[in-house]
Amino acid sequence: MSEQLTASAFLARLHAQATEAQRVAYRRYFPGDESFIGVRMGAVFAVAKEFNAMPIPEIEALLDSPIHEARAGACSVMGKAASHPRVTLERHEALYKLYLRRHDRINDWDLVDLAAFHVVGTWLLTRPRDPLYALARSASWPERRSAIVATAAFLKLGEIEDTLRLSRMLIDDEHPLVQKAVGWMLRVAADVDRSAARAFLDELAPVMPRPMLRAAIEKFEPDERKAYRARKPDDDADRR
Repeated sequence: MSEQLTASAFLARLHAQATEAQRVAYRRYFPGDESFIGVRMGAVFAVAKEFNAMPIPEIEALLDSPIHEARAGACSVMGKAASHPRVTLERHEALYKLYLRRHDRINDWDLVDLAAFHVVGTWLLTRPRDPLYALARSASWPERRSAIVATAAFLKLGEIEDTLRLSRMLIDDEHPLVQKAVGWMLRVAADVDRSAARAFLDELAPVMPRPMLRAAIEKFEPDERKAYRARKPDDDADRR
């Protein structure tokens, strides 16, 4: 069946489900991005599930597509394949190397979020985490987002240290989609170790960008959120 799991077959499935109404709808979440053809993400993910065993060269060909849904499909295939109960070490390593090697095509927040956890984070669970710190120092904001989102795999196992270290590295990141990702992971970290997360916030909340802080304290009690926000008195309404 592997001969049918091609990038061209995947693209044909997408084109068959594209609508103009959905293409227009994407403009709300991706203003200025005209690379969508109008396929609902639920449909993209359903196709990706069928293409779970897609060969690495075909995944890379799909990543090379100018169509956003195609690249989302490639990242979804990667994430599903890496998290499959019977994934081999060889397959997971190949997916991990592809993710890092072609990060130029994983260039928006949704693409990162589809694969960074299972492809990168899970691969590094029992390995040196230096690659994440290299990503965090990148000039490319999607690579910096990958660094912090990948730590979701560590948090799932109760490991908070790398999330806090990388959050400290990214504390003054200028890109809002990195800021929000750091806040998101800090929010999850607080579920793992609330005291450690509070200590981090007590120290650094005053210098955090507002989107990062708001995301980090989203699950705190109202009085706690108010106290942290009070340390930034000019805080304004969140802007997505």
